[in-house]
Amino acid sequence: MITILPLAPAHQPAIDSLLDDRFGPARHKRTAYRLRDRADVLGDFSFVAVDGAMDGDTLVGSLQCWPIRLKSVGGARLPMILLGPVAVAAAREGQGIASALMRTSLAALDAADSPPVLLIGDAPFYGRFGFSAAATRHWELPGPVDHDRLLLRGPTTGLPRIAWVEAATSGNPPRTAKVA
Repeated sequence: MITILPLAPAHQPAIDSLLDDRFGPARHKRTAYRLRDRADVLGDFSFVAVDGAMDGDTLVGSLQCWPIRLKSVGGARLPMILLGPVAVAAAREGQGIASALMRTSLAALDAADSPPVLLIGDAPFYGRFGFSAAATRHWELPGPVDHDRLLLRGPTTGLPRIAWVEAATSGNPPRTAKVA
């Protein structure tokens, strides 16, 4: 029986082990990790999947979200959220766990009226959740990225065509500006 739970600090050792198993220890050198440096995970939007039928509650999946910013050529900084990594234990692939984590996180993001959500991933999988590379073609990151895998979900009105994606070191969830 798989249960989706909010991420808690006690989950972190199991998450690190899962991420090492799935992506290897060199994962820390990837561009997405440069965006996560010195940022606090956004707990309201981050979740784990646990299997209670195995030896107690065994972590079999995780999804984390992080605050980032989009810096325009003019210097304006717009809040965004980086979704990922999304990981599922190898023995549990193909069971819908990643999709369940995505649906849960995106529902929480939508309920909070979050800013646009960015991720680096496979368009065929993430496209069904509303992610697209259409608006990100000319965005730069602090490292190499395949722009076909730089995917955005959310309103693009007002987003710059050319911009720099940068880390946001605040642990406070980014919020969209409200117009009165």
